[in-house]
Amino acid sequence: MCGSSPIPSESAPLNNSRLELSSNIISYSVAAHVPSSSLYSSALSKSKGVLGKFDDAYVSGWLDAMKSSSPPCKQLNMDVISEPSIDETNEAYCTWMMRHPSALTSFEQILSSIRCKKIALFLDYDGTLSPIVDNPDFAIMSNEMRAVVKSASKYFPTAIISGRSCEKVYKFVKLTELYYAGSHGMDIMGPTRKNNFGDGHANYTVKNDELGNGVHLFQAPSEFLPIINEVCSSLVDITEDILGAKVEYNKYCVSVHYRLVDEKLWPEVARRVLSLVDGYPRLRVTHGRKVLEIRPVIDWNKGKAVEFLLKSLGLSNRDDVLAIHMGDDKTDEDAFKVLRDSNLGFGILVSSVPKETNAFYSLRDPSEVMEFLKSLVKWKEDSATAAP
Repeated sequence: MCGSSPIPSESAPLNNSRLELSSNIISYSVAAHVPSSSLYSSALSKSKGVLGKFDDAYVSGWLDAMKSSSPPCKQLNMDVISEPSIDETNEAYCTWMMRHPSALTSFEQILSSIRCKKIALFLDYDGTLSPIVDNPDFAIMSNEMRAVVKSASKYFPTAIISGRSCEKVYKFVKLTELYYAGSHGMDIMGPTRKNNFGDGHANYTVKNDELGNGVHLFQAPSEFLPIINEVCSSLVDITEDILGAKVEYNKYCVSVHYRLVDEKLWPEVARRVLSLVDGYPRLRVTHGRKVLEIRPVIDWNKGKAVEFLLKSLGLSNRDDVLAIHMGDDKTDEDAFKVLRDSNLGFGILVSSVPKETNAFYSLRDPSEVMEFLKSLVKWKEDSATAAP
């Protein structure tokens, strides 16, 4: 029997060194984007005068979450960060690896479940295809990784699902044959050759931009854009005196990076961000690896993006399809859970330390991700060669 499942049943210009904007995103302008309402001024007054409104216990809870999602790292060089190596004889680690075995050492088992399947690949970017770095601008994908992803996309529908904007992650990846789901899936683009992309979705449009002559696009409601722009500007203002804090605009979400902030100041970062966003009931704060993210309060995440892409590609509700999602962050858990609960495929957590996860398999770092993708491509090429 083939295909058994592996899953168990007019203000001053902003400082661009801190506001991370892709060169292909429209220049950030408060006058151009902020509504004429008093929201902006009230947000600023809130940030200046009500930063202490959350009690210590509430901020402490957020601080615990920030620490748990940001394990201590070792410095490989001045830019690249790596999680600390783990003692493989450690009992807790061994127990965790039994629950989430390496996708490399388990590759033959994986092959037994995918031989008769059509594979769809979903990949996070930061920490999965590129190393985690101090400065998010320098999360550069290696040429070797790019070549492997390009090869994989020849055989399997492949999508990058990232918290960054589509334009920004495309600027790093530079492959037009892929699908891109930016802002944690709230902004989806794909190559024009898939003419059924977006069928049945009201927010489907086609527009021209740098991803190709014509792309297919799904977006969250555009009404959130001026709110996100406004909050982004306010976040730059209220964190400007915190050394190391960086605010990154990602179209439908804003990221506040605290990787370079002294850990003693993390509670202050949390207090300021939470106090500001408290004035915006349509926004929420989530946390990732040394980052706080401000997103719209809508029922959409990486898991929803995976479901949307599978449906758009005609790959949902089929027994001959298996989806694989690889990622390293808390936001990837939504995709892992969707695949596990629906028995559509499996997740692979990219981490060298034990973490609670809905992923079935694990890989240590981007180098192992690359080896896994190479193995998939080689298996497909060998299968094609062996075919009569």
